[in-house]
Amino acid sequence: MESCGPGSRSSATRRPLHSAQAVDVASASSFRAFEILHLHLDLRIEFGPPGPGPGSRGLSGTAVLELRCLLPEGSSELRLDSHSCLEVTAATLRRGQPGDQQPLAEPVPFHTQPFSHYGQALCVAFPQPCRAAERFQLELTYRVGEGPGVCWLAPEQTAGKKKPFVYTQGQAVLNRAFFPCFDTPAVKCMYSALIEVPDGFTAVMSASTWEKRGPNKFFFQMCQPIPSYLIALAVGDLASAEVGPRSRVWAEPCLIEAAKDEYSGVIEEFLATGEKLFGPYVWGRYDLLFMPPSFPFGGMENPCLTFVTPCLLAGDRSLADVIIHEISHSWFGNLVTNANWGEFWLNEGFTMYAQRRISTILFGAAYTCLEAATGRALLRQHMDVSGEGNPLNKLRVKIEPGVDPDDTYNETPYEKGYCFVSYLAHLVGDQDRFDKFLKAYVDEFKFQSIMAEDFLEFYLEYFPELKEKRVDSIPGFEFDRWLNTPGWPPYLPDLSPGDSLMKPAEELAELWVTSELDMQAIEAISISTWKTYQLVYFLDKILQKSPLPPGNVKKLGETYPKISGALNAELRLRWGQIILKNDHQEEFWKVKEFLQSQGKQKYTLPLYHAMMSGSEMARTLAKDTFAATASQLHSNVVNYIQQILVPKDS
Repeated sequence: MESCGPGSRSSATRRPLHSAQAVDVASASSFRAFEILHLHLDLRIEFGPPGPGPGSRGLSGTAVLELRCLLPEGSSELRLDSHSCLEVTAATLRRGQPGDQQPLAEPVPFHTQPFSHYGQALCVAFPQPCRAAERFQLELTYRVGEGPGVCWLAPEQTAGKKKPFVYTQGQAVLNRAFFPCFDTPAVKCMYSALIEVPDGFTAVMSASTWEKRGPNKFFFQMCQPIPSYLIALAVGDLASAEVGPRSRVWAEPCLIEAAKDEYSGVIEEFLATGEKLFGPYVWGRYDLLFMPPSFPFGGMENPCLTFVTPCLLAGDRSLADVIIHEISHSWFGNLVTNANWGEFWLNEGFTMYAQRRISTILFGAAYTCLEAATGRALLRQHMDVSGEGNPLNKLRVKIEPGVDPDDTYNETPYEKGYCFVSYLAHLVGDQDRFDKFLKAYVDEFKFQSIMAEDFLEFYLEYFPELKEKRVDSIPGFEFDRWLNTPGWPPYLPDLSPGDSLMKPAEELAELWVTSELDMQAIEAISISTWKTYQLVYFLDKILQKSPLPPGNVKKLGETYPKISGALNAELRLRWGQIILKNDHQEEFWKVKEFLQSQGKQKYTLPLYHAMMSGSEMARTLAKDTFAATASQLHSNVVNYIQQILVPKDS
């Protein structure tokens, strides 16, 4: 396999960044005192019962950090992010004089210090202080059993039901429970890993190269610097299939054919369009790992290997465009990164904008505007529930010490962030010029972590005529207001191109609300060419108007088997909600079947809410379904469902 060439960073000519001074209250580490040059993990995976106790499941081995002291006065202590579930048993320091072939290894003392409920500090003391600019290696021997960063799945939580599975989820601050590190998006490094697995298992990672070494070992190298949260590992019964010149799909053997059929030949078009718009795709490969059905998220943009829900296997390529969001992170988030989690909109707002640019080119403005309208409705719903003045509804969120950044997660950085980037494009007034600017922005800040000021200063320098016009302080649209005032976006991009798809969907929904159905008018509107988001929009309208007159839902399902018999998860969710809202009991089995087939939070919780606010039969369905599926769900999702099942008054 090819190894990594020289690093991709030339920092000599780079502008000084605001992010160099940025604080990260979510990290206990001394990431400003030391530069991390490289990380190597050497780990062994063991499956077994949940621990503690002999033979229990866990991952154990060493992490080797190559570091350089940045303090002019030197330093006598290094602090790393760690977690109570991560047990360090030894620390060894290698300090070389220039020219030493094999520097001496000496054991060094270490201790932990409390930090927050989501992590602790691991403090390593140097017997002799390290000097300014000195390079050294620290080897930590450790083990992780049960904890939040490493997710262990029993066989019944997988698609194949025969073998266990384990994966890591780093974003936002969970990788400190996987390996000791500088767990902040402010700094980046390259990494390598050697992973030993039991017989019959395969390991994959977010890395540039994948190499089998002997029967049970896999070696990985990531040749580009990345923040700690993007280092990811999965181990299970996995097969792979090529689906493009630089892409393959990974999945359990029982899903691999479906994954190959769904994604053959489509990923390359998405990548090539992204490259045209935003510049070279620097990560080499773009592979997809289809997670077990209990994976609670839609996707996680781990570089080179996106982790995605198997719900994307709709059987008709109708959800393939969801991947465009994760592909867009290859430029926005993974290449140019928010320097702390209060600036999360720099990752997600830009990614939403990029996703919709790619979608406009490939699927047209009407379809993209319809999808964006769905996103805007989600933002409206979120702000109605949380209150517009909620401080979480600012683009720049102030994360207080002790608050887990994940607890601030909501629609705002995505959809309000998208509106701000759209507003900046609107100020430029020329899509082509703004596309060129985005390409220049990525090139300017690639492999770095930035703050909003870094981006906005670059924007005003790139467009001097806008700087001259003082566009940063137009009353009501001040950049400062965008960043620091909670509430609805001051500017909304025009989504009217979507009307051509929304109007027919609205008209059709109206026809289904009447007690005397006009089947002639209904059949005159053909939905055979409607794509996912148009059907979703139609079903959302039906749901808003439910319950419908008796018999209408049954007739609706018979008229559109494409909807009532869909494999597409977005359609199955809406159809399930409609069945429940109308108490259409003869199809209740479809709700249970859907919930048995997957455990994604976004689909599972709304259906439990709908069942519990439905009829007695619907509430019984909720309890029966939960009893049948609890063992195959993610523990967080189980907790959320239990809260829904216990009525408020008890």
